[in-house]
Amino acid sequence: MTTSPSSRRGPLTGIRVLDLSAYIAGPYGCTLLADQGAEVIKIEPPVGDNLRKYPSTLEAESRAFLGVNRSKLGIALDLKQPAALDVLRDLVRDADVLVHNFRPNVPPRLGIDYDTLRAINPRLIYCAVTGYGETGPLKDKAGYDQVLQTMTGMCVLQGKQDGPPEILYGSIVDYYAASLLAGAVASALFERERSGEGQYVGVSLLRSALALQSARMVWAEGEPKDVGRDMRSGGITGIHPTRDGYIYISANTPHFWKALCLKTGLDELLAGDRYDSVRKRAQHHTEIVPKLHAALQARSALEWEALFGEEVPCSAARSVEDMFDFPQVQAEDMVAVFEHPSLGTYRGFKRAMVHGRTPGPEPFAAPTLGQHSDAVLKLAGRSDDEIAALRASAAVL
Repeated sequence: MTTSPSSRRGPLTGIRVLDLSAYIAGPYGCTLLADQGAEVIKIEPPVGDNLRKYPSTLEAESRAFLGVNRSKLGIALDLKQPAALDVLRDLVRDADVLVHNFRPNVPPRLGIDYDTLRAINPRLIYCAVTGYGETGPLKDKAGYDQVLQTMTGMCVLQGKQDGPPEILYGSIVDYYAASLLAGAVASALFERERSGEGQYVGVSLLRSALALQSARMVWAEGEPKDVGRDMRSGGITGIHPTRDGYIYISANTPHFWKALCLKTGLDELLAGDRYDSVRKRAQHHTEIVPKLHAALQARSALEWEALFGEEVPCSAARSVEDMFDFPQVQAEDMVAVFEHPSLGTYRGFKRAMVHGRTPGPEPFAAPTLGQHSDAVLKLAGRSDDEIAALRASAAVL
């Protein structure tokens, strides 16, 4: 069953995923599986995924929910009711993957913990997305992207020197956790082909936040606790003001540094050995950056971008709205047109991966709350009369 107009196979075609997760990390991880051809059934409580209620200038639906939940079938189940729980268990019998982001103490209370569901389907890949993992003093604490950013040092290092910590907006920990989820589930499915058995898969925001900082998470014997872990190159590589707009410049390698100096007319910075390495330039950034800023005032950001070309890695600062029609994005076929039951037509991101031989189906819009409930109940073996009874009892929306 699919609402996609295309029957193109993907590497995960034939895999069925039950997505009980909410917010971003779990749901987008399941979307990445859907991008690869998996049939993903999003199972929400009657009140819906809380992401549906996030601020949005769209009246019919939350922009965040649409962007995170493409290519899924939707059903609303009240898992606190035995009849709805029976539906879920029947879906588990034929599922390949189940994903949730409940805190560790919740699944046993609902009767959907790994051991219980493994007894129903020994081949099930059971993926739990948690804030802090399955053990330890924080295991039952709610975890959120920016909480973990702040806890793990990301915000301190993002902030300016001697300034307050700063959040990295864009839910970077959530989206990275989603990528880890998709990779971990895919590898568990691969292993199942050899062993014939499913397994538990754990993804946590804490692990994701620290994995993002693997280059900082190195502490040599004898080093002090406050050893410098900032890998930025003294402000030369970074965002700079121009006559009109801002431009990001990367000039860490010798040939990029030389090209930057020649293109901006700062040839004198190439003389001698005072600035001939990234480390030296970082040490003398207070001498270099003012000269660079003065030189950049000669042109706009877009003009510098064109002038630098391929010789200096750079980009003018753009808004995300500019990406919809950006030539490279269009050339790579990254934007699709979606039809939504209540919103109508909208453009959105298409898929994150490319598979040449098995490209996968065309994406389709995120479901409205309970949009495919009847069809999913049919998959669970329910008759029309049973579906009517489930709706009457509010076990299903």
